[in-house]
Amino acid sequence: MTGPVLVPFDDEIARGWEPFALTRPCSELLFGSVTLRERAERGFGIPAAGVLSAPHLREFEDPGAPAVLPPEALPQGTPVVYWCVRAVLDADVPVSLPDPPALLTVQGQPAGWVAAADAPLPQRFFAELHTGTAPARRAELPGRWLEHAWQLVTLGPEQLARDLAAALRGCHTPTLPPGVDVGGDHPVELGRSVHLEPHVVFDTRNGPVWLGDRVEVRAFTRIEGPAAIRANSRVLGGSITAVSAGEHSHLHGEIAETTVLGYTNKAHDGYLGHAYVGRWVNLGAMTTNSDLKNTYGTVRVWTPQGERDTGALKVGAFIGDHVKTGIGLLLATGAVIGAGSNLFGSTMPPRYVPPFSWGEGGNLAEHRLEEFLTTAERMMSRRGVTLSERGRRCLEACWRLGRSASP
Repeated sequence: MTGPVLVPFDDEIARGWEPFALTRPCSELLFGSVTLRERAERGFGIPAAGVLSAPHLREFEDPGAPAVLPPEALPQGTPVVYWCVRAVLDADVPVSLPDPPALLTVQGQPAGWVAAADAPLPQRFFAELHTGTAPARRAELPGRWLEHAWQLVTLGPEQLARDLAAALRGCHTPTLPPGVDVGGDHPVELGRSVHLEPHVVFDTRNGPVWLGDRVEVRAFTRIEGPAAIRANSRVLGGSITAVSAGEHSHLHGEIAETTVLGYTNKAHDGYLGHAYVGRWVNLGAMTTNSDLKNTYGTVRVWTPQGERDTGALKVGAFIGDHVKTGIGLLLATGAVIGAGSNLFGSTMPPRYVPPFSWGEGGNLAEHRLEEFLTTAERMMSRRGVTLSERGRRCLEACWRLGRSASP
């Protein structure tokens, strides 16, 4: 017998984290410096054998992401650690797993369980942990919970600082090229083949800065920690503050307390603040979001359960995968832009844009499937990525589900 193996899962709450849950398992969302799936893998010291998510995502593909498993494809012959992706393990505390069967809790709430080899999957996952069917053996693990999608933004900078502090403990800033300045006591950590032009400034007074392999930072860029920018990204000038960016991100302008999943292009001026941006997004020149109401009141956002008050003063935009914006587009405070939307013109769109919308302002039509897929293929090919038949079928399933739910 081998194992155990790890299977993260999206519970019912995570599956409502729009505009992102329509097109990707929530395990593949960045929170801090790593995805929720990577955080579980590091905490347990086990790579994910696959993830459990919504059925329409069974053919989801992302570089480095495990497969979305149907129940019949779950690992056999070995214990399985099922873990709710909303439970965020502390980055610097090792986890010791109990023998199966065992319930795993975070802050006293059920977060997962260790199942014996070939034990059947509970039909309702998380819900069954509350019905008396859970095993008597329990283990409390250090961490906290994400209850709402907007917490990916409001708690993101703090989590990023924690992650980098744990990962870079004992590291020191290396010798940097002439003309590159550092101010602050936290380190700058560089991956392989990072290219820094003169007139780059790292401000590490509030946290470290980590740049992945082959990151390029152009002249007249100021990066303020905590900041993590993954491999093959380009920072093209401007003010970058408390940003977590996935691989192949192109960043420019003023970006603050924002997460970008990767393969996204924000290469021009414009403000992006307290925002969360999916993959394969292109933000046209001067696209800008508001993250503070004129009244200085708390920000309300759209959710599938209705509009909710975040309790936060600064909340920007939530921009789904494969969104495209035209030049000069303005986004309202707390805007939720559904996946696959193509927005343009001088009129601000509504605060909630249904997935796969096309148009200007409130005059939104359906972004037709074939036109959407053609645009997606063209953008992906520009980054050397081919939209496979499997990936195409997944996007088609997302389109059908998204448009059927749209008003």
